[in-house]
Amino acid sequence: MQPSLQHRIKSQVHQIDLSPLLDVVFILLIFFIVTTVFVKETGVEVKKPQALSAAQLEKQSILIAITEAGAVMYAGQDIGVQGVKPIIMQLLAKKHMPVILQVDENVPTKQLVSVMDQAKLAGASSINLATVLP
Repeated sequence: MQPSLQHRIKSQVHQIDLSPLLDVVFILLIFFIVTTVFVKETGVEVKKPQALSAAQLEKQSILIAITEAGAVMYAGQDIGVQGVKPIIMQLLAKKHMPVILQVDENVPTKQLVSVMDQAKLAGASSINLATVLP
């Protein structure tokens, strides 16, 4: 009897069922996809300049774009340089947020400085330029 018992124990192969592990992995994947917060873009396509020191955008920020044609855009609408100050003042009254300028690389520096001045006059303490890594 003894050899028969040893033979039966050796012949039984134990396998680990991976189905519960796959279920947990897919549930975690779905959780991270759903809870990811995306940064809201301005809706205007600009060719951003490259910078080696580019950093991630903050989730809560005021995004203003300046197109190659010189249009100053906020929330998909052309607000012009003079529209920057009232919009930033209104948004900063609710919550303090940094201002991020998405400027086309072909925009003249004079126009960029004008928009930055308007943002500063509106009370913005943090004005950043959006760039891309090379």
